[in-house]
Amino acid sequence: MIEGRPIPMSSVSNSVYDVCLQEALVRSQEWVPRWLAGLSQNLRSNEVTAVNAQDKHTYHTARKALESFGDLIAARFIETLAQSLPSHDGGPQGATMQRPMSLDRLSLDDLELMDDDQVHEKVEQGRVLQIVKMAVDEELVAFNSLLCGAQGQAIVRADANPLRPEVIVQTLMRALETLHVDPAIRSSWLHGGAVALGQEIQQLYRDLSAWLSRQGVQPAGYVVTQTAMTKSVSSRAAGAPRRAPSAPQGEQGLLTLDHLHRLLVGNLDEKDNPATGPGHAGAGAEMVNSLAAEVVTLMLRNITEDVRLLPKVRAMLGSLKPTLLQMARDEPRFFADRQNPARRLLETITERGLAFTSEQDEGFSDYAKLVRQSVKVLQQEGPDLASRLEQQLMRLGQVASPTRTPARGIAVQTLVKVEQRNLLAQRVATEIEARNDFARAPGVVRRFLTGPWSQVVAQARLEASATGLDMPGDAPAMRYMAILPDLLWSSQLALASRNRPRLVKLIPQLLRTLREGLASIDYPQAQAETFFQALMGLHEAAYKAQQPLTESEPSRFEPDEDDAWLRPAEAKDTGFIDDLGVVPTQPAFENTQPLQRDWHDIQQENAGRSRLPLEVGTWVDLWRDEGALRCQLTWASPHGTMFLFNSADGRSVSLTQRGLIHTLESGRLRVVAQHGMVDDALDAVARQAWINSLKA
Repeated sequence: MIEGRPIPMSSVSNSVYDVCLQEALVRSQEWVPRWLAGLSQNLRSNEVTAVNAQDKHTYHTARKALESFGDLIAARFIETLAQSLPSHDGGPQGATMQRPMSLDRLSLDDLELMDDDQVHEKVEQGRVLQIVKMAVDEELVAFNSLLCGAQGQAIVRADANPLRPEVIVQTLMRALETLHVDPAIRSSWLHGGAVALGQEIQQLYRDLSAWLSRQGVQPAGYVVTQTAMTKSVSSRAAGAPRRAPSAPQGEQGLLTLDHLHRLLVGNLDEKDNPATGPGHAGAGAEMVNSLAAEVVTLMLRNITEDVRLLPKVRAMLGSLKPTLLQMARDEPRFFADRQNPARRLLETITERGLAFTSEQDEGFSDYAKLVRQSVKVLQQEGPDLASRLEQQLMRLGQVASPTRTPARGIAVQTLVKVEQRNLLAQRVATEIEARNDFARAPGVVRRFLTGPWSQVVAQARLEASATGLDMPGDAPAMRYMAILPDLLWSSQLALASRNRPRLVKLIPQLLRTLREGLASIDYPQAQAETFFQALMGLHEAAYKAQQPLTESEPSRFEPDEDDAWLRPAEAKDTGFIDDLGVVPTQPAFENTQPLQRDWHDIQQENAGRSRLPLEVGTWVDLWRDEGALRCQLTWASPHGTMFLFNSADGRSVSLTQRGLIHTLESGRLRVVAQHGMVDDALDAVARQAWINSLKA
């Protein structure tokens, strides 16, 4: 046990949840050294019983290294675990918090960038995690339920547990990576200590669950609300790919992570076949072709089983298997080359296919006809496959993309102007708020000035700057700011009631200028009249006051929630949605569960709300009065305040950032695909290879 070592938490909270995390760190000072002592004893036993001299030496070396580094391992393990836990603002303690390891997080691109040692460590991590999860399965269910209850959640979200096995195992790996020891020694520690680590974490969960129960915490419930098909769709939409299909009989275990990595980097031939004598020539190439064929088979199976595509599209893609296998023989690594025509063809077909939810959708028949014709051409035998792929890729480019419709071009131009005006309006509002006479004005006037009138001034300034000439004194942009002293003075009863002649004189010109400005941005007449009635009520009260009133103190100003504003014509051109206050019934989505998000993702979202809620290219289902609309996010404004979606039939839908977040949180917008389907399918292949490696 580490005596007197401080736990590096930033602060201590009184909530049961935070105290539970603190308790976990305190207990880690006991179980981590105990686990290391048990590991040392296990290595000693293996050393004594080992028959092979090499094995005996390996265990001896690992035990001696553990004796040297044991205290340091414990210290760094506990410190890293503390840094990974959430602070009171919802973020991690450490600035370099990494995403916890899981099968969902391995991608083909990640694998291609790894070296051999990293691939080996990835497999070792997976094995340790697998052993630990098997040991703690029952205790983890109870602990998750109680920990979610301590956070006030009614439903269990397993990923919200910052002490789940993935986090603890990754914490151990990060602690070991800081030591300058041979990878073989780390491997011996992990092999020898995995079972005991699972037992220690199992006991930790038991102890913490008992502690939470003694505090009176009520466990959250587990709810299953999705059918198998729906679960597949939503989990894929969240970027958590479904489980990769198992390999066919006879192929299971052939494609390991090591094999896939060596296939990607191109060193499979040399490593598998060092011999050069008779009988060995071509064996390496045969292995390359065999593994490439398995990758293509698994990739295509993942795509053709993906219910986000219509059955007819999946069937046509499935018929491309002979063509893709031939390409794998000619170019075994084509699937990893984003510029390869075969991969681009798959990406084009799947991307266009995501636009349709029914064979009756507008444009689907033309799309299906083109795909069917391309498949027929590619199924022909011949040595010119590469050129035929290029030709069919060009033909498929004829299918109208949501990014190439005329309506989208108009919408983008409009939204660029909208963002420019709204950003300028925010600066105008800041100028107005800084005035000395602003704070004592009535709230209705202050909201008007920092809202609609800031838009009026911003529009006038943009129009003036477009001419490139200096603004004369009577330019609209000048006049619209010049009325502020009169408007603010006349709206304050204590001031206006003292000088009725001035009040009577300024009202006509003031109202004319206000109406002129609001008309310049096509401000809705009904909303304008509501303000004018309130303003005239203030003027009338000041005029009829029997005696001058005392000047009021500045009141607290609560401005309307910041959001972009569009003129009616702009809203029409961009399909702007502004009915955010109404959340309609959603029969199409009623059986779905909110997308499961990793705890790390939630931390990142809370830490930086300025990031885009979705990436350009994401396909979504957007619920509207007429039903769900399948559309793609085709454009986001430079400052991330406006978002444009387009459907296959050419319709445009635009949302502000606040509107997009609202539709996501209310369930009116459901993500269908955040990444390309080919990427998803290949990532699933990498995960299957990892699973095969764990079984090897």
